[in-house]
Amino acid sequence: MFKSLDPILLSQLRLAIMSHLIVVREADFNALKDQTGATAGNLSVQISKLQEAGYIEVEKTYKNNYPLTVCKLSPRGIAAFEAFYNDLKTYFDQDFSIK
Repeated sequence: MFKSLDPILLSQLRLAIMSHLIVVREADFNALKDQTGATAGNLSVQISKLQEAGYIEVEKTYKNNYPLTVCKLSPRGIAAFEAFYNDLKTYFDQDFSIK
């Protein structure tokens, strides 16, 4: 039986954000925008959804008089990503022999 996958992480962009953050642990908005190829508006919406789910923490400050948004993985986000990865692996661990 297949395990249910976390609907928050089934979004391609949210999964891309989380995949990048799992490697670097934190990144600013522009780095995420460059890494994912997303538009600023779409990225902003998806970051908000991840923040609402408690998967990332968002810190808004200023650097050289410019807004700076930094996203960091939360412990809950790390656990959710690891669970998603392990659940997804079960899809490939099944015996798919064609009879």
